[in-house]
Amino acid sequence: MSWFDFDWVDAFTNRAFGGNGCAVVHGGAGLSDAICMAYVQETSLVECTFTGPSDVADIRVRYFLASREIPFAGHPTIATVAAMRSRGMIDGDSLTLETGAGLVDIRLNGDEIEMTQVAPQFGAEVPADLVASAIGLSADAITSPPQFVSTGLPFCITVLRDHAALRAAKLAEGPLREVAAMAGFSGSDMAEPFLVTLQGATEGGDTFSRLLLAPPSPPEDPFTGSATGAMAAYLWKHGLMEKDSFVAEQGHDMGRPGQATVTRVGPPEAMTGIKVAGSGHVLMRGQVNLPEGN
Repeated sequence: MSWFDFDWVDAFTNRAFGGNGCAVVHGGAGLSDAICMAYVQETSLVECTFTGPSDVADIRVRYFLASREIPFAGHPTIATVAAMRSRGMIDGDSLTLETGAGLVDIRLNGDEIEMTQVAPQFGAEVPADLVASAIGLSADAITSPPQFVSTGLPFCITVLRDHAALRAAKLAEGPLREVAAMAGFSGSDMAEPFLVTLQGATEGGDTFSRLLLAPPSPPEDPFTGSATGAMAAYLWKHGLMEKDSFVAEQGHDMGRPGQATVTRVGPPEAMTGIKVAGSGHVLMRGQVNLPEGN
């Protein structure tokens, strides 16, 4: 057993109990998959990160759900950088992270942390009626063809007609597995639809989203940075977003409001990356005693 420093950070918010929480275990990248997953389950968070040295970047970051390791996640990236900055571990206003999805560039702009997600990959379109059955809605609630998109992690981007449809959505695991089977991306065994409306939750927002999760994760994610990047790429590709930079909102109905600024890199027909920026609030820190063996 060994003691590891950790920080619990609320990401995509500048206040306590907003946005999405993530525990960052410093120096924990060498822990076994089983221990990392057990730690996520212990915290009851959706995701946690485990950092370590890198030969190709400033630091290596591993991302875990309660059920598996994933290559990349957005709000844990913001949380990890916020935790490192709060501990004085970052020199200057930029750094690079080694992730399972490749190298991720980070810039610090005051309190805001901006990550450049990798160039979007566009996967299969999914029949609207199948996606609708996976979220407990009628097909006419979906206003644009659902499609798998990844900027590091794949999601089935699903545009809904209004906030009422967004709030009425409920996940059904059987049809969800059928949706995920069409993803065409590795590690997408339960690629939940990312639901988005083209009206913000507040006057300052341009989009409002939800991500419903399958067990053993909590039932809903307060703010999803990786899906926000994929969603933005979808909107630009399909001509649904006129702005080159917009404000994405999520989590308000959960009492955990979160907000990100999303910016396109390159033209809509040839995007080379998606910038997603937000703040992080370090809520608590301490040490955790974890077994280093398998």
